[in-house]
Amino acid sequence: MAKDKTVYVCDYCGQESLRWVGKCPACGRWNTMKEMTIRSEKPASSITRAALRAAGAEEGRRVRPVPVGEIQADAEPRMDMHDSELNRVLGGGLVPGSLVLLGGEPGIGKSTLVLQTVLNLKDKKVLYVSGEESARQIKLRADRLSPSGQDGSDIAEGAQAGVSVLCETSLEQIYLQIEEMQPDLVVIDSIQTIQTENVESSPGSLSQIRECAASLLKYGKSGGVSILLIGHINKEGSLAGPKVLEHIVDTVLQFEGDQHYMYRILRSIKNRFGSTSELGIYEMRHDGLRQVSNPSELLLTDNREGLSGVAIACAIEGVRPFLIETQALVSTAAYGTAQRSTTGFDSRRLNMLLAVLEKRVGFKLAQKDVFLNIAGGLRVTDPAIDLSVLAAVLSSNGDMPIESQVCMAGEVGLSGEIRPVSRIEQRIAEAQKLGFRRMLLPASNMKGLDPRQYDIQLVPVRRVVEAVRELFG
Repeated sequence: MAKDKTVYVCDYCGQESLRWVGKCPACGRWNTMKEMTIRSEKPASSITRAALRAAGAEEGRRVRPVPVGEIQADAEPRMDMHDSELNRVLGGGLVPGSLVLLGGEPGIGKSTLVLQTVLNLKDKKVLYVSGEESARQIKLRADRLSPSGQDGSDIAEGAQAGVSVLCETSLEQIYLQIEEMQPDLVVIDSIQTIQTENVESSPGSLSQIRECAASLLKYGKSGGVSILLIGHINKEGSLAGPKVLEHIVDTVLQFEGDQHYMYRILRSIKNRFGSTSELGIYEMRHDGLRQVSNPSELLLTDNREGLSGVAIACAIEGVRPFLIETQALVSTAAYGTAQRSTTGFDSRRLNMLLAVLEKRVGFKLAQKDVFLNIAGGLRVTDPAIDLSVLAAVLSSNGDMPIESQVCMAGEVGLSGEIRPVSRIEQRIAEAQKLGFRRMLLPASNMKGLDPRQYDIQLVPVRRVVEAVRELFG
């Protein structure tokens, strides 16, 4: 009889090794190899044709290859989550039988988002499995999140009627309750606390996470039950047991934001049923998370008139355009070595932009500290905000305020040119809707645009020098 095999798996990238090594050969990270036991299976060489025919059962149950042209590609039915931001990120709603993973930092609002969402599913049966909190704790949070009427809590009780709470960590016991209740949606909070009897390791280990997630996926697909997993992240900001877990699930959602700010962003990292370019924005309040339909009006302040170091950028995250404040502070280095600090922006890209500013424009910033901040606690990856970053740095360096009714969008190249950006019409429409009068944009984006159809003045620029001339004269 074959013995169980022990392998070592990297809990960051999923690379397997027959022996323990200090440094993962795939991703190069140290001390990430964790021991995992793989149960032995019957060797393939012992399976004969007669055994295959016997195992195939009757003819109607045998699985056969199907030509691609004969496969029916009907649209997947979706479950309305009664949350427009969440529906957008999921691709139109939750697909029955899908396995969704929601990750984020502790205290960011993962459980609040999920509980608030399931309380609105009044026409669905929901089983909320908690391995971290007691039923009383969940009840107190539900009372805070549920809507209530002026004459009592009738509306709150109605909202909570379809949600059942189970405080359990055993996967086998969870399956028994699912079979008895037959819910439409199962929430596991969190997957790191669930354990199965088939694996002899502690909850949260790589073996337990992998086995429980694979079992839940198979159960959900066979029974048509949607399962939503809440996952912790490690100290590096990635989901614990990330690649192993991300490969198994259908959708991976990342809930992020700064705990010192009120805004939260829901991103789709992986989605087998929709696009990964969507994004949802929420505002954290005392009574839960509020959907932000127009983030531009909340991210812009009205008291920036006459302030230097502030530039307005028109960014796009997913398919949504919104205007954000780019704030910069340039000061003389007090300790000899210049500092470069960023919040919500890539520090390496800031260093590249400062090098372009020194080489192509002639501003010497090597002996000055540069601090950059994206207002509102957001983290933006759109390269179209490069132009506003340079404008804010130059504004702070010369203590010259930028006109408050001017916004800009443009990617900066290494030779100092302003490169075109995507979806320029949406950016212009958003700036016009918020009452801006001038907008700096790449000259290449003017092709096919009719400036007469907009109530905003479009200023095309080809190089950083031209943009500086337009902003500061």
